[in-house]
Formats: sequence, C-alpha cells, structure tokens
Amino acid sequence: MTENTSYTTEEIARLLKISKLKVYDLIKKGELPSYRVGKQMRVDLSDLERYKQNSRNSGPSAHPLPGGGLSEAALPQAQPSQQTAPFAAPYQAFASPPPHSMKSSGINVVITGQDMSLDILATHLERTLPSTRPLRSYAGSLDSLIAMYQGESDIVSTHLLDGDSGEYNLPYIRKLLVGFSYIVVHLLTRSAGFYVQKGNPLGIRSWGDLRQDGVTLINRERGSGARVLLDEQLRLHGIPSSRLNGYSNEENSHLAVASLVARGGADVGIGTEKAAKIIDGIDFIPLIRERYDLVMVKKPENEAWINAILDILRSEAFRSELSSIHSYDLSETGNIIYET
Repeated sequence: MTENTSYTTEEIARLLKISKLKVYDLIKKGELPSYRVGKQMRVDLSDLERYKQNSRNSGPSAHPLPGGGLSEAALPQAQPSQQTAPFAAPYQAFASPPPHSMKSSGINVVITGQDMSLDILATHLERTLPSTRPLRSYAGSLDSLIAMYQGESDIVSTHLLDGDSGEYNLPYIRKLLVGFSYIVVHLLTRSAGFYVQKGNPLGIRSWGDLRQDGVTLINRERGSGARVLLDEQLRLHGIPSSRLNGYSNEENSHLAVASLVARGGADVGIGTEKAAKIIDGIDFIPLIRERYDLVMVKKPENEAWINAILDILRSEAFRSELSSIHSYDLSETGNIIYET
C-alpha cells in the first residue's frame, strides 16, 4: 500500500468491524478525517492508521478496533442493516485531490433510512446549505432510532406501527428517545401491503389469510418498519410466527422482497406499493396507509440545518420532485407532528 491509498466508508466499516453508522459518527466528531470525491466519502490510509494508534493509546474504553468491544447504552446495539460489498482492493487516491474533494470542516449530517425520498432530501440539503455534508446510511426504522439514541445519526426516518393504538411512530419515538429534545416532521404517506404472485393464485387478501396452509412468506430484516408491521398484525390476529413457512427468511429491501415473490421464491411478502410498480410479475394488495416521518434531535448547533430541512420539505421544488414517485401522498409534508 502507498501513502495515497484511501478507503470508502464501507471499507472502513469492514476493516474496523463496526457499522457504517459508527464510521459516520467518527467522521462527524472529527476523529476520522475524511474528504469527498464526487458524492463518495473517503478516508486516507494515513488517517485511518493514526486513528487506530490513538485508539490503542487511549486504552480499552476507546473506540472499537478489530477484536475489541465498546460498551454501549442500555438499548441493544443497532444492527448494521446496510449491505456492504465484498472487500476489494483499496482505491488509489489522487496524488493531489482536486479542490472539491479536499478535507473540509463542513458540518456532517447523517441521514438514516431506506426510502429514496431521503436521497432526494440529501441532495436538496447540500444544495440549500453548502456548509453541510449529508451522509446517507441505509437502515430500518427501529435500527435508525436506536442509532439516533446512540448519537450516530442526526436525521432518521421511521414508519413503525403501534398495533394497540393504531398510531405510527410516536409511541416508539417517545420510548426510545427518553431525555432527548427532538422534533418529528411528516415526510409522506404511502400504501403498504402484500406482494403476491400475478393473479394472486392463493387468494391472499387480508392478514388472516396468512393462516392458510401452504403459504410461503418472505420476511424483512429485524428492525425494519415492514417487519414491525407484520409482527404487530400477527400479534393482533393471534397468528404465531412459528406457523408461517418462511418467517425466518429475510430480505433487506422492498425491492428484494417483491423480486423474490415475482420469481416464485415465496407466495407473499410485505412492502410498499412503489416497489410493486417497479417489479413485473406481482400484484399488490393494499392493507394500510403508513406514515413516514422524520425525527431530528434539537441542539443549538443543529438549528441551521433543521430550519433548512423544514424549508426544503415545504418547498415547491422538493414536493414537485417527490410527486413524480408513484403512490406518495404529500398533502401533509413538512407538518410538525410533535416537538419536545
């Protein structure tokens, strides 16, 4: 390796055996210097080695290194839902990085969640507030909230149904972010339901139909909003998860679930209507309108970008871009739902 070697955040996570969210946290705190090449964050080998040496010198309570652990808060550690490609040879950085990719003191804002609306939001934030560096991390709703509790994320998206109250998101937010000052803003509403094979040969139209013998399910990963939706509905309808063939089989996105059903690998999966419009060979059975909300921690240093996010959500340009995506209801986008 040469002194010009650099790594992506995914490669850093793999090398240090930590989540990508933890890498973003280190970058945000300034403990791991980084710079941007196009839209990709990179860390030089020399800076990685310096961080590792500092961690060793700081003793066992320092940040995690391969083979070491880090004591976390009482909540369970967020599962690194984001997928990383097999580790490849490190990228050889430019001998002199171009001006736009130099290490900067910009404000890193970690945006966690899986919907493509968040990618659009990140682009608008960077354009509106050039001093910010939006960092996208792809994790499920519950894992995203846990990451915020652990200080690893600044903006999280969530679509978590509380089956007892029928309310989305706030019951989970209030329980997980105890002691935090935060603001909850509505992003969009969308349809969620079943993906079934074309023509719906098994006639699956309601949660109760999952009791049918011979039905094979493809599930979402733990911590995702779709998984919580399924588990809550199974509980409310008195259906043991052990009765569902395929309950333990998981995919990490709506598209992956829809694609598996289309290929005949499962009879039914849970997801959003948008994916059903992209994947051929399936039908979509709408079951619920789910609220997709944003949570932002209120701190004095966050005030500028929080105000920028609110302005973006309410802007005609952002709404116009989102309106081109099928099945999004933007009638309440930008409304403040709850604020501590």
